[in-house]
Amino acid sequence: MVHVLSSRTLLRPTDPDRSRAFYGEKLGLTVYRDFGTGPERGVVYFLGGGFLEVAGRSEIPPSPALKLWLQVPDVAAAHRELADAGVGIVRPPVKEPWGLVEMWIEDPDGTEIVLVEVPADHPLRYRPGI
Repeated sequence: MVHVLSSRTLLRPTDPDRSRAFYGEKLGLTVYRDFGTGPERGVVYFLGGGFLEVAGRSEIPPSPALKLWLQVPDVAAAHRELADAGVGIVRPPVKEPWGLVEMWIEDPDGTEIVLVEVPADHPLRYRPGI
C-alpha cells in the first residue's frame, strides 16, 4: 500500500511568467513556497487540501484531459472578482443537475478550471451523526 503524506499537481506551462501571473495575481492563490531562480523558477500554491506547483517549461500546453477542480465558498462572488480581474470566463455559474454550482475558466495554456460551490443543502454537506 502507498502511504501518501502530501500531494500536489505539477503544471509545466508554455510561458511560466504568464502562468505565475495568472495563478498568483488573477486567481489570487496563496504561495506555499517558491524555489529556484530564473524564468522557470517554481512556485507552489495552496489549493485547499492540496497544492499546485507551476514550475519548469513545456513546449506544448498540458493535455486537454487535465482539469483543475477548486471548491470555493461563493461562486457568484468569484465570478465577479475574476471578471473584474480580466479572467476569461468560459462558462458563468450554473447550478448543475447534481446540485453543485459550477463556473468554468481556463488558464493561459487552456487548462480548464472548474470553480465549484457546494450549496448548504447538498448531500456533500450532510454528515449523519455530526
